[in-house]
Amino acid sequence: MLKEKAGDLAGKIWNALNETEGLTAKQLKKAAGKLTDKDLYLGLGWLLREDKVAVTEVEGELFVKLV
Repeated sequence: MLKEKAGDLAGKIWNALNETEGLTAKQLKKAAGKLTDKDLYLGLGWLLREDKVAVTEVEGELFVKLV
């Protein structure tokens, strides 16, 4: 069940990032539908594993963009 949830969350995150040059973790949580920290990291883990996103740290905050 958690694997299905991770896939669904990854889809929401990908869709939120698709029309942008990238978002901070805080912006991404809001844009993807008010995700919790746990849900954000679960979905990001899925996308990172598939090499769909790049994550960097900018001024102490995570910045995520599609690759």
